[in-house]
Amino acid sequence: MTSLDSLRVKIFADGADKASMLQLYTNPLIQGLTTNPTLMNKSGIRDYEGFARDILQTVKDKPISFEVFSDDFAEMRRQALKIAAWQGNVYVKIPVMNPAGAPAYDLIRDLAKEGVQLNVTAILTLDQVRAVAAALNPAVPSVVSVFAGRIADTGRDPAAIMRESLAILKPLPKAELLWASVREVLNIFQADECGTHIVTVQHDILAKAIKMAGMDLAALSLDTVRMFDKDAKSAGFAL
Repeated sequence: MTSLDSLRVKIFADGADKASMLQLYTNPLIQGLTTNPTLMNKSGIRDYEGFARDILQTVKDKPISFEVFSDDFAEMRRQALKIAAWQGNVYVKIPVMNPAGAPAYDLIRDLAKEGVQLNVTAILTLDQVRAVAAALNPAVPSVVSVFAGRIADTGRDPAAIMRESLAILKPLPKAELLWASVREVLNIFQADECGTHIVTVQHDILAKAIKMAGMDLAALSLDTVRMFDKDAKSAGFAL
């Protein structure tokens, strides 16, 4: 297995912890950042715009995605235009449907025509990829986020879906396919093998990847044995 710096896929850090976001931003391995309302809520963020603008004071030369948060398409549009105006490196995340299950394709088409850089998220099917591709503006940079990890959670191998998604997006030279919902370090390498343009990785998995990717397995075996020994002694076990 190769090291992270030899991969073709672009690694984006996915999280909402300010200190970690800014630290990862300075790492040459990390080529972009993403977040979402769920991660922000878990981090205790209550001032959405204040948090975003604070991050953008530092994050200026790598792409960063912020997501709208409404179940109403008109309000999503208003939020999207406001977010897009914050800074030139901002992508606006639009869920592929609203919470009622209504597709967001008309909204995506409308915003794309207005030149908004979109990150269409929560995609899990090829039909969704096709519909999103038909709605995007070929002249405007965009990201199509397929939740490969969630596909894998259902027992399906996402690799075939990701490869077919790449073929669907081929006529859109400024659209990039993103492997989302990484579950383990191996997924980063799977995304690269598929030819995916971007993979988003949560901060805890990134830390593991930076520490362990390409590590010698014999050395890792010894490290594991030493961990067991240390913990057994710390617990004071006796038979």
